[in-house]
Amino acid sequence: MSVKFVETALRDGHQSLLATRLTTDEILSVLPELDKAGYYALEVWGGATFDACLRYLNEDPWERLRQIKANTKNTKLQMLFRGQNILGYKHYPDDIVEKFVEKSIENGIDIIRIFDALNDLRNLETSAKAIKKYNGHLQIALAYTTSPVHSVDYYVDLANKAQAMGADSICIKDMSGILMPEVAYKLIKALKENIKIPINFHTHSTSGLASVAYKRAIDAGVDMVDTALSPLSGGTSQVATEAIATLIGDESKLDFVHLKNAKNILTKIKDKYIENGILNPKALTPNPQILQSQIPGGMISNLLNQLKAQNALDRYEEVLEEVPRVRKDLGYPPLVTPLSQMVGTQAIMNILANERYKLVPDEIKAYLRGKYGKAPGKIDPEFRKSIIGNAIVLDYRPANDLEPQFEKLKEKFKNIARSEEDVLSIALFEPVALKYLKGLKDEVIEFTLHTGDQS
Repeated sequence: MSVKFVETALRDGHQSLLATRLTTDEILSVLPELDKAGYYALEVWGGATFDACLRYLNEDPWERLRQIKANTKNTKLQMLFRGQNILGYKHYPDDIVEKFVEKSIENGIDIIRIFDALNDLRNLETSAKAIKKYNGHLQIALAYTTSPVHSVDYYVDLANKAQAMGADSICIKDMSGILMPEVAYKLIKALKENIKIPINFHTHSTSGLASVAYKRAIDAGVDMVDTALSPLSGGTSQVATEAIATLIGDESKLDFVHLKNAKNILTKIKDKYIENGILNPKALTPNPQILQSQIPGGMISNLLNQLKAQNALDRYEEVLEEVPRVRKDLGYPPLVTPLSQMVGTQAIMNILANERYKLVPDEIKAYLRGKYGKAPGKIDPEFRKSIIGNAIVLDYRPANDLEPQFEKLKEKFKNIARSEEDVLSIALFEPVALKYLKGLKDEVIEFTLHTGDQS
């Protein structure tokens, strides 16, 4: 059985290593070689790329997608989509979610991988229905973590429910790189025995065990794997595409001539980011400690930055020990955005206040009220009451409470939004998108005045 490859360098690879700083021109420079290499799909959009385009690169993420589509003739395009969070960090109304799916597919995306930070499939209902409605490939990703709740049976049950929702494929998404090789084998084997749709395996090289985990997933019959071309692989990124392709031989169906050409182009680009300091060599160093702490590399960086700001770096080890205790209190949420930031902040507050839960952020209170979805594990009722009192805890999908917003935003920003895509950019990242769009408008005015002077 041949294994299909999804190339992540143009999304997760540079998000993991280069703070999502690849420009559209840099992506287009390597695209022709990747498009001829025989990949099943190229992950090119979603995740943090949308925000980074507007916030740091002064680029239109929609125009980036259109240009990528125009220059990709042979390979499907894939994006990462956070369910009801879309590409942001809060729940958005259903009309925004559906419109974003519609426009993503219209502008060039073939496969939309959706996931929810809590694996609460209710938060994927709207995006799943929209993807099917607009004839996209619906891939439902299950966020992998470990706890007394998160067993192989837990994930098999989730996968069956995802399949029943209409998923065209399932992805095991190990964002922290903590899936042990033999567990990977057992999990993929169990999934292959229980569901009929293809299975994709996604992990990170953070712990140093990812290569072995990929091999065991392949041994178990996985259908697709996410890898990153070698210049943007390793460390907090994925395993090198060429390495896994060599490991499985002819079954990879990849063209090594085009892989080498693409590697040479990406290497020059990578060298630039090393020289300008955006690529921190530490991001390329494996961190086996994560296998014990279960704390993703990005979360560790956030903890250190917060403690440094409080002149409390000497309390770092105490905070590391507090993180799993907070996670247990909260019902074992996976440590993925935004839950990783929330758990980390609460752990810091508990340690620095020298009293657990003396200070509690609003986000934690909202989580305990069910506003992010259902916790994977049980939360002690007395603990919950100690934080939120007798406040009502939602037992339904949080987005049910959100009013439609798209038409209101379209009317409100009709003088600056050039398209429905612009309205969506404003809906997700209003201050950043407005600054970008205002800059474009100012450029047009300046150009018009300049042209008028010439005539």
